[in-house]
Amino acid sequence: MAKAQVTRVAQHGIPAGVKLTPMMQQYVAAKARYPDALLFFRMGDFYEMFFEDAEMGGQHLDLTVTSRDKKSSVPAPMSGFPHHQLGAYLAKALAAGLKVAVCDQLADPTEVKGIVPRGVTRVVTPGVILDAESLEARANNYLVSIAASGEAFAVAALDVSTGEFRVTEVIGASALRCELSRLEPRELVLPPDSGAIEAAAKGRLGRITMSRPGAAFFDVAQARVTLLPLMGPDGGPAADAVETFGFGNPDLALCAAGAAAGYVADTQRGLPSNTRLLTPYRVGATLVLDETAKINLELFRTLLEGRKKGALLGTLDRAATSMGGRRLRQWLAFPLMDPAEIHARQEAVAWGVEHSDGRADVRRLLREMYDLERLNARVAAGRAGPRDLWFLKVTLEQVPGLVERLNGVEAVAPIIARIDPLSDVCALLGAALVDDPPGQVRDGGVIRPGYNADLDELVDIATNGKDWILKLEATERQRTGIGSLKVRFNRVFGYYIEISRANLNNVPPEYVRKQTLANSERYFTSELKDFEDKVLNAQSRRSSIEADLFTALRDAIAEHAARIAETASALADLDALSALAELAHAHGYCRPIVDDGDVIDIEDGRHPVVEDAVGREAFVPNSVRLDRREQSLIVLTGPNMAGKSTVMRQVALIVLLAQMGGFVPAKSARIGVVDRIFTRVGAADDLAAGRSTFMVEMHETATILKEATPRSLLILDEIGRGTSTYDGVSIAWAVAEYIHDVLGAKALFATHYHELTEMARIKPRVANFTIAVKEWDDEVIFLRQLIEGGANRSYGIQVARLAGLPTAVVDRAKAVLGSLQGAELSGQSRVINEAEAVALPEQGLQLSLFAPPPLPAAPSKVEQTLRAADLDHLTPIQALNFLHALREQLSS
Repeated sequence: MAKAQVTRVAQHGIPAGVKLTPMMQQYVAAKARYPDALLFFRMGDFYEMFFEDAEMGGQHLDLTVTSRDKKSSVPAPMSGFPHHQLGAYLAKALAAGLKVAVCDQLADPTEVKGIVPRGVTRVVTPGVILDAESLEARANNYLVSIAASGEAFAVAALDVSTGEFRVTEVIGASALRCELSRLEPRELVLPPDSGAIEAAAKGRLGRITMSRPGAAFFDVAQARVTLLPLMGPDGGPAADAVETFGFGNPDLALCAAGAAAGYVADTQRGLPSNTRLLTPYRVGATLVLDETAKINLELFRTLLEGRKKGALLGTLDRAATSMGGRRLRQWLAFPLMDPAEIHARQEAVAWGVEHSDGRADVRRLLREMYDLERLNARVAAGRAGPRDLWFLKVTLEQVPGLVERLNGVEAVAPIIARIDPLSDVCALLGAALVDDPPGQVRDGGVIRPGYNADLDELVDIATNGKDWILKLEATERQRTGIGSLKVRFNRVFGYYIEISRANLNNVPPEYVRKQTLANSERYFTSELKDFEDKVLNAQSRRSSIEADLFTALRDAIAEHAARIAETASALADLDALSALAELAHAHGYCRPIVDDGDVIDIEDGRHPVVEDAVGREAFVPNSVRLDRREQSLIVLTGPNMAGKSTVMRQVALIVLLAQMGGFVPAKSARIGVVDRIFTRVGAADDLAAGRSTFMVEMHETATILKEATPRSLLILDEIGRGTSTYDGVSIAWAVAEYIHDVLGAKALFATHYHELTEMARIKPRVANFTIAVKEWDDEVIFLRQLIEGGANRSYGIQVARLAGLPTAVVDRAKAVLGSLQGAELSGQSRVINEAEAVALPEQGLQLSLFAPPPLPAAPSKVEQTLRAADLDHLTPIQALNFLHALREQLSS
């Protein structure tokens, strides 16, 4: 064994001067190659970590940290876990945002003299995961690479778990943030000089693992070499597609795509064969939703608890398989803009709605399928186990029936044409695998009897050896005439034939003496020796042969990865379409008319999530019409809790559903495609960035006014509420006016500033609507019905009472409100204190901007007093005191 070496300098947490054994030298060498990864180092039946990695294991993986050499002056911290728990600890590490390099033993320790060779067999990062335990079943797991040049950013997204690979180009920081929000990457691959990218993405990078593999990964020449396997037949149409797609900088797109593919190949020792051809796409071909819109509309998770249930996706996702669920999520994140593509999806959904039996048959067959995309990925990467291949076979067995059921259905004919029955793959799996195999090859019993003669013989020996011995014993007794002949076995001498001394004269000459006892002799024959060799080695040979056969089978299936991937993609489309049809049928959705017009006309629309929660009968539908010629901006007033937010959000969700290609919750709907949906809803601050609630509100509003187009849909709620009344109403008026006069976008504008209803008198495309209420016996009944006209009250005190404010507070609020809105100011000259009821003119504290009450005539001294007063910054009580003082001055 080599002498232990001394580490001269500290590295990887190893103090200088620590003596390293040959095995620890292996550890240090592996760690040096992947310094930013947690190294799982295989030692016998355990994976171990040392030094800094051991401390990381204790901190993030809940492992006990011990010392490898407690007697040393510099003990080596270590932590570890049993090798069969690798998957669980990989999941923990990835959940903590850590990268892991798995260093395995590259030879059987029993067959190696000296140190066992070891090497890193794979690197697992949050963006490069194949283990089901670490993946969200119904969401993509994107690794995203970004390359930048000035204001242009190329964004390449590769999902190793499904093989999906695409690239786009965006211009400007806001567009980059939008695309990152839609993709929701788990890991970013960035060039070394990524300052511009980080500045553009701002807070979006804080929640994502970032990797910088080096400048060589972003070299365009290297990118072309890396992408060569993904360029399709005949020398590279994928690259040609990128270069002719209309990107302003096609080389930048190739750099980003090459970096993503190169990073995966580097961590996985090659690019998995299920990786699909690189597909370029234009951001402008889909409806764009930024993160604010996603959050406010609760598309993927709820605002308060972050759950899927209660979000739009939770209502939509009726897919039978995980791959169908992922496809629905993609369609929701990337709604279409082309009416022809939308119409094609609608046709398929319509067939499912109109043919209940056919839809039920399709969904029954889909429910028998497993996640073919991710099974294929594990096969292609050499990570699939016996049950993965069995699930693959079970899934492929359903495909012919599905194709047969949908043959002749014109609406889904293009999808069916993409499905390969893969009968040869299914037949191979059926011939090689036993039914319902164990999870691991080492458990044995994976290969079907009859598939391999050598394996069958070993299995027969291992399972039927006793019968063979009895048969041999009977044969030898008959042949030799020795009735007491016995065939036996012991651990020291193995198998032998035992003959008593009285029968030694009858021993055949081919018997070879093995042992002499007092009353008998033991022999063996060549036949028995061969059998012994087979039996003694049968189990190890059986395990070895079975492992080799399984690996060969998996490799053979991996050669068909591209065919399997295309079939899986088509099945995901069918599943998503059948889910939309199931939803439409169950809830009575209608097929919307989607065109290139400027009209959004929804008759009796409903909020899909709220309706799902309360039931169709309890939900009050509402009709909304927006168009750029007659009614592009609706000012929506009305009480709190009446349903303004529900109406506005349901319009946005109906548009999204329509542009996904689905049916919508309405009696009828006509949707002119929109390019973006913007929202400004709710109150939130960003204290870490030094931004107050009002600052966040103004920043979001500014973004909308800069980026919205005439084809955009704007959902705005309570603009200007975070500041004083006069400031707030002024900002709200100016914003609404800018939307009407400059942008021309379709907008729903909810407000408690009732002054904005005046805009309908002077702006041709502004309309006032409110939510109807009924007052009865000091109670407010919310009718949830949208009606034309404006509201003059907000019923805030009634809502406060419903929220549980103490009765004393509610009663006091009513008294104060009554005084504020009651009688004229009395002639009594006194200062009003805050403990007393106060009185103001009928206009109340929220004085109209457009019809201010006239000031009384005053002598010049009074005018000077008014000019000197800082009226804009007086509190209501200070204003009242000032008015009474002024009245005294006037009286005198």
